[in-house]
Amino acid sequence: MWSVVWAAVRSKAPYVTFPVAFVVGLVGSQLEWFLRGDPPPTAQEEKSISEQREDRKLQEIVGEDLTKVVSLKDKLEFAPRAVLNRNRPEKS
Repeated sequence: MWSVVWAAVRSKAPYVTFPVAFVVGLVGSQLEWFLRGDPPPTAQEEKSISEQREDRKLQEIVGEDLTKVVSLKDKLEFAPRAVLNRNRPEKS
């Protein structure tokens, strides 16, 4: 008789365990919320990385004169290197 009872308990365990675990989790989360209280309000919402990068770039160019740019001929050393430097003209 005990083997039949244990077999029934084993087969119905998921149907009993899930609701019990759900209730325990719900009570635990409500208890934690009650003990901790509301989260502190943030002074400013956090900005994404791209927004922080844009703000930093804007701060860098605030005092610069954007009309003065370097000539493309002077920027030759920043061009990508060609294979074996065959296609790169020599600077004189």
